[in-house]
Amino acid sequence: MTDITIIGTGNMAAGIAARAASAGHSIQILSRDALAASALAAETNATPGTTGQDIEGSIVVLATHFDVSKEIAGRYGEALNGKTIVDISNPVNDETLDSLTVPAGSSAAEEIQALVPGANVVKGFNTVFASTLAAGEVAGQTLDVLLAGDSAEAKAAVAGFINDSGLRAVDVGPLRRARQLEAFQLLIIGLQASDAHPEYNWNSALKLLP
Repeated sequence: MTDITIIGTGNMAAGIAARAASAGHSIQILSRDALAASALAAETNATPGTTGQDIEGSIVVLATHFDVSKEIAGRYGEALNGKTIVDISNPVNDETLDSLTVPAGSSAAEEIQALVPGANVVKGFNTVFASTLAAGEVAGQTLDVLLAGDSAEAKAAVAGFINDSGLRAVDVGPLRRARQLEAFQLLIIGLQASDAHPEYNWNSALKLLP
């Protein structure tokens, strides 16, 4: 059985796939674009396919924009029962970068969980920028990947894959903590896009130091 299925072929998908491959995990890459899936799969010794095919991995990373992730979750539905779903999305207004597109008191991760009640959704990687994944560190500090989820078993599985790949998993609590993770990342994204802070250019990282 495949360890991890990654849906998407963008920069985050590529970075996560490379990390997973470096840790020796078996990977399936699915995308609406068969050629893009094949290209990324060739780089990471993964199995390519198109969305709609059977999902082989026990961990499924939705490395897509929030709206696409919702569409995928709704399409697969009960086929995701028993799977661990990693939602990496930030539901940010792409036009203004100054607000979230989910209602107050909710989060992208919780909305996806509602679509697949038989699966275990874990929020993760939304506080990590794609440009930092290749090195796995910023300024000599290992990247932290903050995780939120209601299933201890699902979070442990995701944390194991993250730690195996040379990053550091940090469990921040239940799935509702995704609200804080998404809201905080809105602030961090604003810094990257601000002309007042040229030193931040999608190259920074959130680090928790004891």
